[in-house]
Amino acid sequence: MPLPNLRDKLDQTIFDAIYSRSLVYNTCWEDPAVDRKALALGPDDTVLVITSAGCNALDYALEAPRRIHAVDANPRQTALLELKIAGIRALAFDDFFAMFGEGYHASFDALYHKHLRPTLSPFARTWWDRHRRWFTSPRGSFYFHGLSGVVARTVRAYFASRPPLREAMADLFDAPTLAEQQAIYDTRVAPLLWNKAVNWAISRQLTMSMLGVPYPQRRLVEAQHAGGVSGFIRSCVQHVFRQLPLGDNYFWRVYITGRYRRDCCPEYLKRENFERLKAGLVDRIVPHTMTVTELLRTHEEPISRFVLLDHMDWMSSYHPAALIEEWEAIRLRAAPRARILLRSAHARPAYLDAIRIGPDGERLRDVFRFMDDVADALQPHDRVHTYAGFVIADVPA
Repeated sequence: MPLPNLRDKLDQTIFDAIYSRSLVYNTCWEDPAVDRKALALGPDDTVLVITSAGCNALDYALEAPRRIHAVDANPRQTALLELKIAGIRALAFDDFFAMFGEGYHASFDALYHKHLRPTLSPFARTWWDRHRRWFTSPRGSFYFHGLSGVVARTVRAYFASRPPLREAMADLFDAPTLAEQQAIYDTRVAPLLWNKAVNWAISRQLTMSMLGVPYPQRRLVEAQHAGGVSGFIRSCVQHVFRQLPLGDNYFWRVYITGRYRRDCCPEYLKRENFERLKAGLVDRIVPHTMTVTELLRTHEEPISRFVLLDHMDWMSSYHPAALIEEWEAIRLRAAPRARILLRSAHARPAYLDAIRIGPDGERLRDVFRFMDDVADALQPHDRVHTYAGFVIADVPA
């Protein structure tokens, strides 16, 4: 793994400054339906998942594993999961959906002080005391706040300034068939959406950083896509809008509209599933504000399922020694036949071949069994489709 250069170090400083003060993700940007197929969760499984916005931890809880450890080094992400857990325990479904489905509740302040605030940790309480307004603007939405929310709000404003594009996008998401969806995208969306200004804006590192994408991940994209970042994003959007039905694609709907619909939302926002979580499944989730390695070193129970998102991309450049330590900790704490999922900006991240662990310096592919065929079969069905790489690795029995 190459040592960070001057630009890496500068970007790391900027990224860390943004990350250390902000809620980055207001919703998860990984498809849990794909994860569920890969994980095959059972009642005896103990899961470690990077928290992000907490949506997918709640999704996995519906499969009733024994325990889910939701881990994030950013305490603001933990605070968001704590608020969701508090809401599930204390609120009626309609109030909860108004908060996290519509992104707005007229009586949020009263609900917060009476039902939610008393059960939050000190940090989460302080954070939401300062950010209650995120849920109380009738013309806004919770999903237009946080760093990724600022980008979403900018996209919404751009569409609002171009009514034909805004109308085309609305028709695209309401298209009854994939064929009609393709026709709308080809004839009405693509000609208006892609231009020099848009390509320039989505290629800026500031935009990428606000979406939680540091410079090392940008380099991975540029290394494998001739069109650079803008070309990669365009190909991702084209795949989603032309090849995958948008009727249940709540990821892109909330990003563009700022809200979910009751028939197009994460599983935890469906009434029946909300009631199942309230009945006890939510209690299987344990939030932690720490790194993956810290959790693995302080908890002795074996972990049978790991969902590590894409954090190894930037660790491989910013903290290569810490990444090796993390794989050492995974090897030590993983249960026999454990399964590890991770995503990457690169289809075949080179750092997975470069890392050596253990006293004998073994290659990861000699320690774990990488299930490339399984991952490659699942990847095309990912409704987000912004990661080129989906990696599945199994621990031998």
